[in-house]
Amino acid sequence: MSKFIQAFLTGIFFTFILDFFLFLGIKQNYTDFYEVGVYYNILFADHQNIIIFAIFSIIIGTLVIYINNTKLAVIILSTLFFFSVSTLIPTIGHKVGEILLMKKNVTYKNNTYTFTGDVYYDGRDKITFYDYELKKTILLDKKELK
Repeated sequence: MSKFIQAFLTGIFFTFILDFFLFLGIKQNYTDFYEVGVYYNILFADHQNIIIFAIFSIIIGTLVIYINNTKLAVIILSTLFFFSVSTLIPTIGHKVGEILLMKKNVTYKNNTYTFTGDVYYDGRDKITFYDYELKKTILLDKKELK
């Protein structure tokens, strides 16, 4: 196996582990907090940016395979792992979830109503939405919105 392919596959493996913990923290501390009915796999798949994933895979793979300084590689990977696992801390996971998923002060309209509030999660078919007027979380069907 060529060294380039080995580096890329190693980078994919380590990046996948980092992403797993990042999205696990978001799932536990953001989507479960707002009672968004989304499975981990869907959350992971729908919000995975393939360009960022590929860039991190290349950087981490190059670091592990090509750089001969083991201490540097361990320090960088440990730091990335620490930041990724830190989303398991409720306040950090909630804040990261807000940054990635929440949209504040949004207005949606359907045939009869106008909804103004915060989008907690924009899913495949439904939007989990906190309505300011109703003062509660509702589900909006994307097909019915204008």
